[in-house]
Amino acid sequence: MPEKRVVPVIASLADFESKLSGYLDPNTPLALLLDYDGTLSGIADNPSSTFLTANMKKLLHELAAHPQIFMAIISGRGLRDVQSCLGIKGITYAGNHGLEIEIGDGTRHDYALPAELQRLYTTIVNELTEKLENNGAWVEDKKVSLTFHYRDVADDAAEQYKQAAKAIIESHGFRANQAHMAIEAKPPVNWNKGEAALLILKNQFGEDWAKKIKVIFAGDDTTDEDAMRLLQGTGISFRVSTDPNIETYADFRLARQPVVEDLMAWINNTHN
Repeated sequence: MPEKRVVPVIASLADFESKLSGYLDPNTPLALLLDYDGTLSGIADNPSSTFLTANMKKLLHELAAHPQIFMAIISGRGLRDVQSCLGIKGITYAGNHGLEIEIGDGTRHDYALPAELQRLYTTIVNELTEKLENNGAWVEDKKVSLTFHYRDVADDAAEQYKQAAKAIIESHGFRANQAHMAIEAKPPVNWNKGEAALLILKNQFGEDWAKKIKVIFAGDDTTDEDAMRLLQGTGISFRVSTDPNIETYADFRLARQPVVEDLMAWINNTHN
């Protein structure tokens, strides 16, 4: 059974080359599954303020165009939002933690929420907005999941806002997950980034995908752990975290967000 543990850290391009020598084979297809916020881009006070460095953008475009590399972005953002952030055509995007999936040719694989859950979701949005959208706190409505941001709330009130938001979300049966100075509300369905990752891999490579390809996943958040858990033993995953004691389903910890750029450079060097 997959288990969480403290894992080896990677802090530089040289670490990839020494600790993962031989994992990648330029002749074997690679599925590259990536989170966006906190992984490809640094965390910002407002989601609209995130950006890719010029070198990261260049590396991603080169990797996406490589004939042996299949790229998918699996994000908590809404689908169109994350597509606009990357601007890479022809790759697979999964938004809302995998509830919305669009492959490169435009085919959709969305998880259909029951009408009752859609009604409850609207109730949660309205209640959070009316009661807690003040003093710097705000609600990011992504239509099937939401994020309650409290980063800009005064330090002495942040915990109060966090707990109040969790209480509202959970009172309507939704799941409240901790993010970076935010609470994410997700519908109570058996679907997450891990299930989305498996669906994407099966659609692209068939049921026996694990025998045909190499897989790399990278993410920085608790919601990314769902993918790390389901991929443990069949791919290599990386958890971005500055915490040396964090327990994770990933195989390696990336010491800080800029090391993700080294990860992309290592893959690019191996395949060229």
